[in-house]
Amino acid sequence: MESLRQKVRRIDGRGYPAYRDLRGIYRYEQFILYIDHVQGDPFASPSRMRVRVPADTAGFPADTHSNLSREIALRDYLTRRFSETCRSTQGRRMGSGKSGTIAIDRPGQEILERTSVVLADGDIEARFVVGLPAFGRRIAGRHAETMLCDEIPGIIATSLICAAIDQADLYRHIMTAEDADALRSRLSDLGFVAFVADGSVLPRRSGIDPRPAEGAGVVPFRSPERFRVAVTLPNRGAITGMGIPKGISLIVGGGYHGKSTLLRALELGIYNHIPGDGREFVVTSPGTVKIRAEDGRRIEKVDISPFITNLPTGADTTSFSTEDASGSTSQAANIIEALEAGADVLLIDEDTSATNFMIRDHRMQELVSKDMEPITPFIDKVRHLHQEYGVSTVLVIGGSGDYFDVADYVICMTAYIPVDMTAEAHAIAENYRTERQREGGESFGMVRCRIPLAESFDPGRGRRDVKITAKGLHTIAFGREMIDLSQVEQIVDTSQTRAVGRAIYYATRYMDGRRTMRDVVGAVFRDIEKGGLDILQERPAGDFAVFRAHDLAAAINRLRTLRVRSSDRPVRKD
Repeated sequence: MESLRQKVRRIDGRGYPAYRDLRGIYRYEQFILYIDHVQGDPFASPSRMRVRVPADTAGFPADTHSNLSREIALRDYLTRRFSETCRSTQGRRMGSGKSGTIAIDRPGQEILERTSVVLADGDIEARFVVGLPAFGRRIAGRHAETMLCDEIPGIIATSLICAAIDQADLYRHIMTAEDADALRSRLSDLGFVAFVADGSVLPRRSGIDPRPAEGAGVVPFRSPERFRVAVTLPNRGAITGMGIPKGISLIVGGGYHGKSTLLRALELGIYNHIPGDGREFVVTSPGTVKIRAEDGRRIEKVDISPFITNLPTGADTTSFSTEDASGSTSQAANIIEALEAGADVLLIDEDTSATNFMIRDHRMQELVSKDMEPITPFIDKVRHLHQEYGVSTVLVIGGSGDYFDVADYVICMTAYIPVDMTAEAHAIAENYRTERQREGGESFGMVRCRIPLAESFDPGRGRRDVKITAKGLHTIAFGREMIDLSQVEQIVDTSQTRAVGRAIYYATRYMDGRRTMRDVVGAVFRDIEKGGLDILQERPAGDFAVFRAHDLAAAINRLRTLRVRSSDRPVRKD
């Protein structure tokens, strides 16, 4: 550290590029500092640094990281602690550009595996950025000395040393995540696709604030008796809640009674949530995918024939391509692509669906004969989808009682409280027989695999061979192309988006002209399982977060240069 202090004093007042002399490794009393990359300008992205705290110094007991679930939760907790300490200890500092910044990846409500804090042979390694200070483009040496020799050691001592941390708070975080993972892992054996604990708080404060809603008007979740089950968790013990069985479930009810709020909670049940979020024990199958219409998206040789055939243009719907999909063709493609990636649960909200894709009633069937209608609506395929592919559906619907005929379960949201209305819905279906005719045959139909072609992926831009960046949560700049993920609703963190962008490029090594989309994505995830997210780029990254195979496949499918070769191999029914 003294060596670093002397270097900073020596370059005080010099031009900003002199900061590059600081690159290297420095031993402090409690940790080792790695200065990996120094920004070339005060207005450029901040410098990248790491600290490694030896296991004996950090002092975290073995039971805080004794399994993968606990390790991820510990790393998430330390990231939060580091971030909060940075924000609370840094005062306002004069300077140009990003002068004075010390920051680490900032988590939200979800507990995600991140590269911001990693365990390396038991040591704690934190990866963060520092805006080395300057006035204009002249080095502000005294400020830099304070940051590197006083502030960073203080942050480490407060956030990465076990003795400085509230032990009860730490263990609550770890055990909550472990319990949620244990609950999620048991869903299939219990015959469920999802579980919502009694007492959960599902509403959020606003569309831009994902924290739990507060106040007298917030109604805690309470399961209907028919769906209430008790489960025992490793740490919390027995809890009760609503188990949503495999099959076809409808969520019905009047407007503003909580239908979409429940579906949104299920949508994010693929993630663990922090204590106090309200959704700690709302869990869904890891293979749950939200489906919606997506007007304008590009589709590349997707077999949408289970839903759409005999287009008046003569286009081949077993290998359908378009640069500007309609609502119905995009929703059909989104379902087929989800099956291709291995989805086992589909979540659908009628509010974000194409009406003509979801239902064609009797009167419309009388007016427009089937030989003039290329679309087979989802209502006529949802049962086959479950029977033949084992894929369950949870559907929010308020406008078509015809779905009562195909539903296994009907949950009615009444003032945010779910009520079992299955028997009533089935009685209505029996008493008021629909006159609409089933369409689309007696099976779902074969879904064909696709083989992505590596030559259609070009991440280069200008003089740079590879230029891949996340432009916020919903956009990846992949070379000269922009990948729009705004309708991929289960990505919740920009660090996931950033990692997905790099994973697309990494995936091209497995695109040999023989591997299918699922094979390629599966190979990427096997590598991540072995080597972590660091495999996605050459130098250590502190701003990646874990994502799902479904997210990677969705991003690849939305790359507008994507080219695939159709295959006669059927998608696996697993």
